[in-house]
Amino acid sequence: IEAQPVVFKHQLKNEEVEEGRTAMLYCELTKPNAPVEWRKGDIVLQTSDKYEIRQEGTRAELLIHDAEAQDA
Repeated sequence: IEAQPVVFKHQLKNEEVEEGRTAMLYCELTKPNAPVEWRKGDIVLQTSDKYEIRQEGTRAELLIHDAEAQDA
């Protein structure tokens, strides 16, 4: 039995936010709770004071708190 691959139902889009505010990026997948890895370049992001990573069902979210120019 071959499993269907996980694909994006809603692609990740650029988000503009004022400096100091919280940016929210999200994507929607075809399978609930599929593993999602958020990256900035080659760096895998981890939950911290700066980054909040949430996933519920097919929706995966990355919140970037206190956004700065270097978060682009």
